[in-house]
Amino acid sequence: MKRVLAAAALTFVTVTMAGLAAEAPRVSVSDMKDLPVVVRAPYDEKADAIAAVDAAFARAKKSGKRVLIDLGGNWCGDCIVLANIMQLKEMKPFIASHFEFVAVDVGRFDKNLQIPARFGITKRLEGVPSVIIAEPDGKFVNEGKISALSDARHMTPQGVADWLAQWAK
Repeated sequence: MKRVLAAAALTFVTVTMAGLAAEAPRVSVSDMKDLPVVVRAPYDEKADAIAAVDAAFARAKKSGKRVLIDLGGNWCGDCIVLANIMQLKEMKPFIASHFEFVAVDVGRFDKNLQIPARFGITKRLEGVPSVIIAEPDGKFVNEGKISALSDARHMTPQGVADWLAQWAK
C-alpha cells in the first residue's frame, strides 16, 4: 500500500511539475567523464556583481524570462562542472531561451554576499554552486533549493538539465 501511495504521489508531483516547467533538452553527454571542459574560470572575479544582477533583471523585465543567478567560485570543481554543462550544445540555447543568466563570484564565501541577501539568504551559503531562480519582478522562485546543484560533479548532465528545466517557464 505504501508503495502504491508513494508511486501515486510521485506521479502527481511529476505531472504537476510538468505542467509548470519546460521540457529539458536531451543532453548528448551521458557521463561526467565525457563532459568537455570549455570553461575553466566561469566567474569574473572583478565584475560588478550588483550591476550584473541588475542588468539581468532589466533584461528579464523586457523578455519575460526568469533570472538564473549562479553563485560560485573559480576554485570550485562543481561550479566548473555546472558551467561546462551549461555550455553543451543542447543546453546553451535552452538556458538562453528560458533565463536571463548571470554568474556571480562569491569567492570563498566572502564576496558579493549582498546578492543572496537580496533574497533573504543572510547565513553562509550551504555550498556552491548555489543557484537562485527569480521572476523578473524579483520574486524568489526556488527558495530552499538553491544548493541542489552544489554536488554537480556527482550528477548526470541530464540530471542537471532536468533540474534546471523544472524552473523554466
